[in-house]
Amino acid sequence: MNAAASAPVLDVDAVVVGAGPAGSSAAILLARAGWSVALVEKQRFPRRKVCGECIAASNLPLLDALGLGAAVDAQAGPPLRRVALMRGATTVVADLPPAAGTSHRWGRALGRETLDTLLLEEARAAGAVVWQPWSVQAFDGGAGAWRCLLRPIDAEATVTLRARVAIAAHGSWERLPSERAVDRGRRNPGDLLAFKANFRDTRLPAGLLPVLSFDGGYGGMVVADGGVATLAACIRRDRLDACRRESSAQRAGDAVEALLKRECRGVRDALDGAVRDGSWLAAGPLDPGPHLAGSDGLFRIGNAAGEAHPIIGEGISMALQSAWLLCAHLLDPAVRARMSDAALQHRIAARHAAQWRREFTPRLRLAAAFAHAAMRPVPAHALLGVVARWPGLLTRGARWGGKLRCAPDPATIVALARGIAPVSSSRIDAAFASRTL
Repeated sequence: MNAAASAPVLDVDAVVVGAGPAGSSAAILLARAGWSVALVEKQRFPRRKVCGECIAASNLPLLDALGLGAAVDAQAGPPLRRVALMRGATTVVADLPPAAGTSHRWGRALGRETLDTLLLEEARAAGAVVWQPWSVQAFDGGAGAWRCLLRPIDAEATVTLRARVAIAAHGSWERLPSERAVDRGRRNPGDLLAFKANFRDTRLPAGLLPVLSFDGGYGGMVVADGGVATLAACIRRDRLDACRRESSAQRAGDAVEALLKRECRGVRDALDGAVRDGSWLAAGPLDPGPHLAGSDGLFRIGNAAGEAHPIIGEGISMALQSAWLLCAHLLDPAVRARMSDAALQHRIAARHAAQWRREFTPRLRLAAAFAHAAMRPVPAHALLGVVARWPGLLTRGARWGGKLRCAPDPATIVALARGIAPVSSSRIDAAFASRTL
């Protein structure tokens, strides 16, 4: 008898794979509405992660509604009031736009080891059953009748979850079993590899959010919780290989740090006298763009739905907001009564995908344009010259990048926080029948 056949079988309304901001947010909202939710996460928390830490002001009302507003406010770094573009010896500084109509006027930064743990514990408190550290070994079935085989990371026992709804909220490099065989291609010189390190005692001004531009890559800095600064960069594989050949550094992260200090005076000045806290983390290659598959029946949120180049710092925004958008559909009582209806799930998934593209595709396009300009010499120098003359373009860019836009509207946020939703399945059916989507 195989492991899957002999594993205990548990029934749940929904299984959510991945306990980052997207997965935990969805688990909280569904569990508070009375759903039985299994939240699966293969990493132990708290854990450092090569991911962004900036929480735009537009997302703070969402964290308030999830019950985490006070904790985030107490622990996050200083309000982010200014943005800078740094390249070579030049630094251009501009104001970040404040959010209107809310008490949260400025974004904050919070380490992912802190934010993700807060969200996970809130999901547990809401009633979600947390499977951690467990990994997904197999995903079978389809919409309305999923079978998810789980195994603990450090043991051989297995458990099978039967779920009517399955939500993929895994990270960029933590694919589901059905996706692990997908070849991401050979090592490409143009692959973007991501690096991240923390520093104490930096000279980075409080409330400043620098964007770094250098040949072959881009990056950013921010002061998060505990006064700890994060330095992150994405660098082309060929540029990294060249740096390692030219540098005496034994590790790739050390070569990246030397490169950033050499090519961005702002980084060198900020790290003067600073002490690195832990080792460099690395991951990649990045895979920017939408990842919404059409017909497998999985609902996708967070990085499982799509990624923007991290140069605009909208990763957490897209994760949180995509979870709320999906739950706005799933939490209609009429949907819960028909959760085993595969056809209805596919219609909801299609509507969610269309809404995701409408809300986030502009951010993806802006991020891609900015990233490619920042890491190429000619457009980078042109960009720097323009913003040096008109710094307000950085302020406008922050607006265009979605810093003030929250995809769920205030009425939806209030409704979901109460365990209901303003969207009805009958409206979804009617919209598809009339092909208005």
